[in-house]
Amino acid sequence: MALDSRYKAVAFDMDGTLMDSEVDYAGLANLVFDEMIEMGVPVEAIDRSEGSKFNLDSGLEWLRLNGRGKEIFDIQERISKRARDIEMENADEARPYPGAEELLVILKDGGYRTGVVTRGCREYCLYILGKCGMLPNIDAVVARDDYPEEQAKPSPMALKNLASKLGVSADEILFLGDHKFDYFTARDSGAGFIGVLSGTFGTEDWRALGVDDLIGTVSELLGRL
Repeated sequence: MALDSRYKAVAFDMDGTLMDSEVDYAGLANLVFDEMIEMGVPVEAIDRSEGSKFNLDSGLEWLRLNGRGKEIFDIQERISKRARDIEMENADEARPYPGAEELLVILKDGGYRTGVVTRGCREYCLYILGKCGMLPNIDAVVARDDYPEEQAKPSPMALKNLASKLGVSADEILFLGDHKFDYFTARDSGAGFIGVLSGTFGTEDWRALGVDDLIGTVSELLGRL
């Protein structure tokens, strides 16, 4: 199956999609939970079902509803800085999935713009992509801390912000990711989407979401170019 001619850019989630990495997601979730408790958010108000993202959103919503919205920026800044330390712990262990580097080169040679959208911080993202020599073939990166937290994945603004950097529209981007947040970001922004099986979600997880266009790893996209 060849790529749809409407696509002018191909973008990737990073961890679990482009890079085989070891991020302590449980540690990130616990960090946010602890910060919320310290802020006085009741345990029962914190949604722990989906990791750090939902810990944060539910805690911030409680603060807003209880007249403490002015504190939100400061807590987001504090959490982001502490999250950076957790993300960097195993950064030197990250490696590109087999074929990822070749894929980026071929995409660039074929005239596609390329990008990365991640919930990791910019420092972490640029460090591991740079360490692996991949940055020269990536035109733009949108990281968690580049824009307000509410514009990070799964917000469609994550891909819309990337589209602006790439000089294309969101519906001209094909996005590859390993988690439902990636799919929601693509779906709600109008971008195309392919699920990969190298990270968080397996075939049944994707099928439950109605995602049928799946590949094992990003290298399989080479067969569509």
